[in-house]
Amino acid sequence: MQGLHKNRYQFALLVLVNAFVGAMVGLERSIMPNFGKLEFGINANTALMSFIIAFGISKSLSNYAVAQLSKKLNRKTILIIGWIAALPVPFLLMYAPNWNWVIAANILLGINQGLAWSATVIMKIDLVGSRNRGLAMGINEFAGYLSVGLAAWLASSIALNYGYAFFPFIPGVIFSIAGLLTTIFLVKDTTHFVNAESLTSKVHLLQNVWKETSWKHQNLGSVTLNGLVNNLNDGVVWGLLPVLLMQKGFGIGQIGIIAGIYPAVWGTSQLFTGKLGDSHCKKQIITSGMFLQALAIIIMALATSLPFLIFASVLLGFGTALVYPNFLSVVAEWTHPSQRAESLSIFRLWRDSGYVFGAILSGILADAFGIVNALFIVAAITATAGMIANRRMCCTNKLFWSSDYCVPVY
Repeated sequence: MQGLHKNRYQFALLVLVNAFVGAMVGLERSIMPNFGKLEFGINANTALMSFIIAFGISKSLSNYAVAQLSKKLNRKTILIIGWIAALPVPFLLMYAPNWNWVIAANILLGINQGLAWSATVIMKIDLVGSRNRGLAMGINEFAGYLSVGLAAWLASSIALNYGYAFFPFIPGVIFSIAGLLTTIFLVKDTTHFVNAESLTSKVHLLQNVWKETSWKHQNLGSVTLNGLVNNLNDGVVWGLLPVLLMQKGFGIGQIGIIAGIYPAVWGTSQLFTGKLGDSHCKKQIITSGMFLQALAIIIMALATSLPFLIFASVLLGFGTALVYPNFLSVVAEWTHPSQRAESLSIFRLWRDSGYVFGAILSGILADAFGIVNALFIVAAITATAGMIANRRMCCTNKLFWSSDYCVPVY
């Protein structure tokens, strides 16, 4: 039987597993650009962003692979495959003799993130049902992105004391093994939950899941666009912010604090913002979140003092927290249970392709116009996506902005 309380033990295990997933990518958040510059002598922004491009392409395709794999394999098996892909990652980074090893590690990391994170999202939705879906997604993203922030701080602290090579990536060995063993021995499959829900669901089947999720459905298409832009600006901040802060004279420890606060706030705030979407208009929440992100990126570009940069990181984290769990709950809300895994996978394919677009765009813009102007342009793109969501989406809950309530066109 579905329900958060009834399945709290398995739900808690999946939260723990997703924390390990987030920690794997968090190790790179604060140190990778400077790791490339100092250890391998890579200076061009476009070349430096290659690790994010490799990660983004790999993660995007792996997200979509979940749609196909879910038709043949159960959820737990997909999660195990995701963890197997993670095992070589820390060793490749620890012993990398050249930048190609880093690219290879990020391809495997993308597979891990695409398969494992998607699987935990789908499994949690299977467990909780419709009543607390936003809360469930908030808890899931809280665990993942709080771990991203803590791991980013941990890696920068290790780099401060021992250098960028080898030592910052040792925790990844522990995270990957713990995630795999927890999944194999403790996590149970959830496929039977979605099979039972499919028999009673009143949600219409989508005529074409790819087209409706990608652009045609006014709610699904809007969150897909905004998800792509959200990760576009996240990829830019991931790749360019540490370089910009170093140019402004900030040390490794300060960069780690700024880079870690953003995902930490992003993670913790989702405990509130995910639940908010269960009772309030997701359209307004998503629009507000995108506008806050745009403002935060502008402040980051202009700020020269640590307090202002910390404020911008908090603002960016909260803005992202407003949109992230509500993207997922909108997709789950407007898709039939039998199509949910496919629709979520398509959404995550487009969303995480934002890392690729962001890395390419930011590298080109930064080399041509400088990092500050690149951030201004990305902020404008982010605000525009928010305006499109505000214009196109409709509310799905009558308790908030009831005049905006409508039935999406299929």
